[in-house]
Amino acid sequence: MGIVSLYLVLHFWLVTVGGTCSQFKALSCDECLQLGPQCAWCTLQNFTDFFSINERCDTPEALLQKGCSGEFVEFPVTNVKVLKDQGLGKRASHTNVSYIAPQKMRLQLRPGSQLTFQIQVQEPEDHPVDIYYLMDLSASMIDDLKMIKDLGSTLSKEMAKLTSKFRLGFGSFVEKPVLPFIKITDEELANPCRSVDYECLPTFGYRHLLSLTSSTDKFNEIISKQRVSANIDVPEGGFDAIMQAAVCGDRIGWQNNSMKLLVFVSDADSHFGMDSKMSGIVVPNDGECYLDDNNEYSMTAQLEYPTLGQLVDKLVENNILLIFAVTENQRQNYENYASLIPGATVGVLASDSRNILELIMNSYKELRSEIDLEVLGNTEGLQISFTALCQDGTIIPGGKKCSNVKAGDVVSFNVTVELKSCLAGPRRFSLRPVGFQDALEMELESQCVCDCHQTPEANSAFCSRGRGALDCGACVCDPGFVGPKCECTEGQEQISDCRAHEGAEMCSGLGECFCGQCVCHPSSFGRVYGPYCECDNFSCLRFRGELCGGHGECDCGECVCHSGWMGEFCNCSTSSNSCVSPDGSICSGRGKCVCGKCECSVPGASGEWCQRCSTCGDICSLPRTCVECYLKAKDPLDECALKCNSLHATVSNSTDFEESRATLCTLQSEDHCLLSFSLVDRDHGSIIYNPKLYDCPEPPNAPLIALGVCMSVLIIGIMLLVIWKFLISVHDRKEVAKFEAEKAKAKWQSGTNPLFRSSTSTFKNVTYKSTGQQKTFF
Repeated sequence: MGIVSLYLVLHFWLVTVGGTCSQFKALSCDECLQLGPQCAWCTLQNFTDFFSINERCDTPEALLQKGCSGEFVEFPVTNVKVLKDQGLGKRASHTNVSYIAPQKMRLQLRPGSQLTFQIQVQEPEDHPVDIYYLMDLSASMIDDLKMIKDLGSTLSKEMAKLTSKFRLGFGSFVEKPVLPFIKITDEELANPCRSVDYECLPTFGYRHLLSLTSSTDKFNEIISKQRVSANIDVPEGGFDAIMQAAVCGDRIGWQNNSMKLLVFVSDADSHFGMDSKMSGIVVPNDGECYLDDNNEYSMTAQLEYPTLGQLVDKLVENNILLIFAVTENQRQNYENYASLIPGATVGVLASDSRNILELIMNSYKELRSEIDLEVLGNTEGLQISFTALCQDGTIIPGGKKCSNVKAGDVVSFNVTVELKSCLAGPRRFSLRPVGFQDALEMELESQCVCDCHQTPEANSAFCSRGRGALDCGACVCDPGFVGPKCECTEGQEQISDCRAHEGAEMCSGLGECFCGQCVCHPSSFGRVYGPYCECDNFSCLRFRGELCGGHGECDCGECVCHSGWMGEFCNCSTSSNSCVSPDGSICSGRGKCVCGKCECSVPGASGEWCQRCSTCGDICSLPRTCVECYLKAKDPLDECALKCNSLHATVSNSTDFEESRATLCTLQSEDHCLLSFSLVDRDHGSIIYNPKLYDCPEPPNAPLIALGVCMSVLIIGIMLLVIWKFLISVHDRKEVAKFEAEKAKAKWQSGTNPLFRSSTSTFKNVTYKSTGQQKTFF
């Protein structure tokens, strides 16, 4: 039981933390390597004591955790090896100058992996140039022929400013000399221009007239001897001529180390592909050279025109750059052709070719000012991308061309090669700048075969005493034996041990029975496992299209939720943060938080946090009578039981409770004390934690209040008396002042006032005989 339990624990651990490679059930080291660049194979012999053979394939980290040490891990690493790098141009200390570095490399890639390396290209300072002038000699070009009679001398003079090694050649073309391209009467064959009363040459396909030479006199002499010809239709046989000029290198005289320019001059479009079927010519062009002893194209009436794809192949193969010098009415056609031909350019030719020198020089300078990489060879199954690091510091992601390059400038390219799948053998291809002879030769090998296959142990004792060979840690059984260690003979498997119960399908229909053990079939959906292949990690319930809601792992049909999630779909969050109402309580104290949402339990409650309830009282006010009774009663357990039970509330002095789910209540009691407690809503009712009564007002001091009242009355009386007395004094003062003012304003004498009577009176006593004296009485 101990070993079985250990196996189950390890198996469950493997399902939950194992690498992704083990899900694909690779049964050999080679199969494992082909699953992806992250996969490795364990060659440890006893590794399968706790794991099945297909679990030898996993990431190196997962294998190390399973107990496979590093020396037993087969894990080829992607690498690159430079085979030849002799430097660039004049900086190299070699006789053979190269303008690309390195020159040869070998890559070893795992399927699904990629590798990035850098190459450098230098623009040559004095590059040999070969120009082959291929001219349309149909009747419409007669004025052009007269205009270029001195082209050789003028072109040589201009090119001498750019290179010291310059050569010129000349060829001409008209059309296939067959119906319906020409008239075939004897007179018309002899003189195709007789209808316009002009003597011209019989129609011909292509004619090579001057091999490349540095003698400009020969070039001018050849041109002066040329005469035009004619045909019926407008398009000419120019593509026949381009093909022969490209493939007949020995006759033309192309140099291997030169910049090869083919200048195509015409005022008409060209036939291509299957146009020649109109004349009954159905043999495809084979891209071979067919110049006869007279340097004429001998198969012009037997082979079809070349297709544009054939032209591209031969021009690239022979490293020839094409310059289309055509009239304005043909510019669009030839620009379309040039867009498909690497290195091809188009220049607008004047009606009489008077600007041909300027056109050739501009095209040459344009080609010399650009470095454009091209890929040659078989690259099927490879994905190659570039990043250009140009001479002016410009970085062009996805670009493989730099412009405005001057002689001697060096540009770099980051090249990324990605291998999609295993290759049948080494793959060879090359990277070459357009117009250059030098190229980087690449040899690529896919790492799909394990090195451990080189040392197999035949008739190994590990494989049931020699019943098989030990190869990469696993047994390759001899014919007639099966099992992880070749321990069973064919036909001796105990099939009954591979059924979960009698009548059940063998290995649940998802595996094969070997030696009484189920070997589960691989599945593109995920991993199938279990003693009877009854389990998998992809058949669990989905929520919104994601397995286990994206928050759990599928184990044998059931979701094992990640931390913080719960439910059958693992779609319920255990966090109650989203249920916290604005007042800080959970669901306003009127419900429960389920799956991160409030489910209201109080009748009439609604809203996101159960905050709306027209029939609900305050959640804190309801248990107030219970709490007050508990705090004030002498024996709260007996006296308050009825009040608390009617509210389905229980009081606890414990401070150990879930604060995140508690509602903190603060109320004022009937005697104006502050009442605080924490309320937690449970299924069976509310629990009141840590009730407290504080800030109660003290009883009033009667004597002090009476004394205060008396003193207040006395002080107020005295103050009122003082104020009255003050007001009376002020009033009297005002009256006296008023009287004095009125008195001061009087204008009459006191004697004249009829109302005034003096207090004294004077009269004469008649009886008093005196000397006349008067007496006064008061």
